[in-house]
Amino acid sequence: MTGRLARAFKLEAGEFVPVAWSFGYFFCLLCGYYILRPLRDEMGIQGGVDALAWVFSATFVVMLAVVPLFGWAVARFSRRGVVIASYGFFVVNLLLFFVLLRAEIAPAWTARAFFVWVSVFNLFVISLFWSVMNDVFDKHQALRLFGLIAAGGSLGAIAGPGLTTLLVERLGPINLLPLSAALMIAAVVCALQVMQRAGAASGAPPTARVRSESVWAGATHVARSPYLLGICVFIVFYSALSTFLYFEQARIVEGAFESSAQRTQVFAVMDLATNTLTLALQFFATARLVTWLGLPVALAMIPVAVGAGFGALGLAPTLAVLVVFQVVRRAGNYAITKPAREMLFSVVSAEDKYKAKNFIDTVVYRGGDAASGWLFTGLSAIGLGLSALAFAAVPLAAIWAGVGIALGRARRDRARQDEDRAFTTPNQRGRQT
Repeated sequence: MTGRLARAFKLEAGEFVPVAWSFGYFFCLLCGYYILRPLRDEMGIQGGVDALAWVFSATFVVMLAVVPLFGWAVARFSRRGVVIASYGFFVVNLLLFFVLLRAEIAPAWTARAFFVWVSVFNLFVISLFWSVMNDVFDKHQALRLFGLIAAGGSLGAIAGPGLTTLLVERLGPINLLPLSAALMIAAVVCALQVMQRAGAASGAPPTARVRSESVWAGATHVARSPYLLGICVFIVFYSALSTFLYFEQARIVEGAFESSAQRTQVFAVMDLATNTLTLALQFFATARLVTWLGLPVALAMIPVAVGAGFGALGLAPTLAVLVVFQVVRRAGNYAITKPAREMLFSVVSAEDKYKAKNFIDTVVYRGGDAASGWLFTGLSAIGLGLSALAFAAVPLAAIWAGVGIALGRARRDRARQDEDRAFTTPNQRGRQT
């Protein structure tokens, strides 16, 4: 059976076992995270919807403090040590939150701390996973194997909210925390196995050390490049509109349900529908849409859909409209906008792919979250209701779509220039001169 599976997935000798452990690692990791995600959204409501802007700002500040510390640890300690220490720390934190929430110790502040913790936690566990994968598989193996390994994460992203939907009414939201902790421990076991076995198979030490750059190293690169600044603007619009919708979601769900378990179940059902639709789109639509329509249109599709969704929410700020809008927006982002956005970095220098991208994905993204949270709070304070706030987001979505089209065209022009340079020989350059 192992041989048949290896042939079916085009695995070479010695790869089946490390790939299987990698598949399980990503499955456990995302399954555990997607149990926490609906709980995080519920804690946002328990901590007070009016305090969400402060919570988003706290997330940004904590991220700025932790990212350099994490980079320092990755640069100086073995990957095995970083994996054990990081996931062990997260498991201990989960169990501590379980005790605090069960004992109802400062419930509002504990809920806010949990929201911040999960929002920062997901940045590191996914980053660490792909660091391990890039350590134990070489660049040639990555092309063949990473798609299969990523499927484990996709299945985990469906199983996690599925488990939450089934169990939250029976066990209660807080009692799901130990289940997530158990999955994180299983992820550590898988990670250690894949590092040991893949390291042995490839001849590479499983404790390889890597060089890490400061998150701020990319700021100067971004400031000097109009193209990278354009990507920043695109991210800020995405972040702002996502935050606007998140705040509307919190208020609508808070008003629709009194039970914590019911609210958590609704958030889990939304995640389940989102991840299932995303997987279907990735299999059947993503590559075709980008190929047929081109990158400029692909980058503008979801912004246009978001504008239409905010318009619908402005006309009918109800739970049904919110759920459909949120599921379509998230699935469209994961399956279309994010892959298209990543393509924008294929025409920048190798240095920018790491330094500038790291800065954009952390500081710009989370900074946009914090700033737009305060913008939403300020507009609410001057008397704008849910409908008015939704309508206010429509022109922002239109500008976002325009930025996407401009970036897609700029990327196309850069790619053509690179091709022209590649096909121009030194003799041809001399004749042209």
